[in-house]
Amino acid sequence: MIEAGVKAAVLNSTLSLSEAAAVEARLVAGDLDLLYIAPERLLTPRCLNLLDRSDIALFAIDEAHCVSQWGHDFRPEYIGLSVIAERFPDVPRIALTATADELTRKEIVERLGLAGAPGFVASFDRPNIRYEIVEKQNAPAQLKTFISERHSGDAGIVYCLSRAKVEDVAATLSKAGIEALPYHAGLDASLRARHQDRFINEDGVVIVATIAFGMGIDKSDVRFVAHLDLPKSIEAYYQETGRAGRDGKPSSAWMAYGLTDIVQHRRMIEESSGSEAFKRVSRAKLEALVGLAETASCRRAHLLGYFGETLSAAKCGNCDNCLSPPRLRDGKVIAQKLLSCAYRTGQRFGAMHLIDVLVGRMTERVKQFGHDKLSVFGIGRELNEKQWRAALRQLVCHGSSSARQRGLWGVEADEDRARRFERRDRGHASRAGSGLAYPRDPRQIKARRYRAAARRPGRNRQRNFARRSPDMALGDGAPARRCRPMSCCTTPRSRASRQRVRRRRRNCAAFPESATRSWSTTATNCLPW
Repeated sequence: MIEAGVKAAVLNSTLSLSEAAAVEARLVAGDLDLLYIAPERLLTPRCLNLLDRSDIALFAIDEAHCVSQWGHDFRPEYIGLSVIAERFPDVPRIALTATADELTRKEIVERLGLAGAPGFVASFDRPNIRYEIVEKQNAPAQLKTFISERHSGDAGIVYCLSRAKVEDVAATLSKAGIEALPYHAGLDASLRARHQDRFINEDGVVIVATIAFGMGIDKSDVRFVAHLDLPKSIEAYYQETGRAGRDGKPSSAWMAYGLTDIVQHRRMIEESSGSEAFKRVSRAKLEALVGLAETASCRRAHLLGYFGETLSAAKCGNCDNCLSPPRLRDGKVIAQKLLSCAYRTGQRFGAMHLIDVLVGRMTERVKQFGHDKLSVFGIGRELNEKQWRAALRQLVCHGSSSARQRGLWGVEADEDRARRFERRDRGHASRAGSGLAYPRDPRQIKARRYRAAARRPGRNRQRNFARRSPDMALGDGAPARRCRPMSCCTTPRSRASRQRVRRRRRNCAAFPESATRSWSTTATNCLPW
């Protein structure tokens, strides 16, 4: 800003006492056009008193999404910025952010006292960025190949979830001849500053960092942003990938992810100290990001749709799915096999164990638990391990199963769907066209059993089954009233018994009068009145 002729200054902890005093004096004297202050400093009594003595024309709150607890980068100090509206009601305020969905935008307005203020939402599309998401197998090796083949000598940012992984990946890239530097909060402040300066001022430097890196850094020629771990949400992914290609030239947003990323994030959500509402929103945001990673359609259209924007064309032509469309197949039988396997093995084993069972791989673990004796052992030999992993990720994405943390991470099948697949395995006929193995309503299931028992010969069997059966639904789903005299629901054999039952049936309100005309009538004729 100073190079552009703007009288700008910053007031933060990196300044000495004399330097800070000089900036404060310039502010009070009206010698500054722009002053950068962190929210933590602004909320101190000293800084508020300083602002009281200054002539402020505008408060601009950058990265305003940090005020929202539903946002991907929530900072409690931003909530305190509501004091600006209370203390300086006559000074205009503006909130700026590049990543905020509808829920976050509403909370920004509420928290910062901007009700009634006009809102301006620009396009979220960054057409020069190519989006690509691949299955994580050997992430460092995949990253090394990606950089050497497509971005050799280019500047880029690599995001990792942990500090230890940052160090390991930076060392791996350095050994491969790529100028890579680590950056995370655990490093010495002076070393972080040197690495940041080299990244900004030198060409072809790759910075490997946690999410702490990037905010406030303006380097226009970043050619790629890579993620070796799944971000927390689509907002975080969009903001971090947006640090590539700010000069408008072609750039890449590359990410490798797997089921272990989903497990790790869900464990972090469940173990967090946030409220249940916060955890619910966090889960929804994670599921939305998994949906982006697993979509077979245009990733850009999916990404823009999350922010409420529609892509003008059906395909963007600049994402991996548009450039190399994935082959699709009917996965109903595959899903049935996988869910049945997860259900029969107890819903506590990981993806590798389920795949071993499905492809018939006789491992020590399979032998230990006797899973080689299950009917699902070896029923999935038509697919290889990579294809089964892809199928499992699709099921997790669509909600048919869930990944959870229990010592080793395990796959949990949707209870209702898994049981229906179990019944289909036992020989029950499926409903035509529905893809389901049995009726959804338990009352309809009982009604079907009831009718089947009534068709079997034997008076005692029919009567006993009727006594055990609770109220149920027949066909249309309406609850049936069971006949009070149980003998009217059976067909007696002797003539005297038939005469007695005829009299009882005439007095039974739940039994149609026409039923007394035929001795072939069974318990299934006891319809709702």
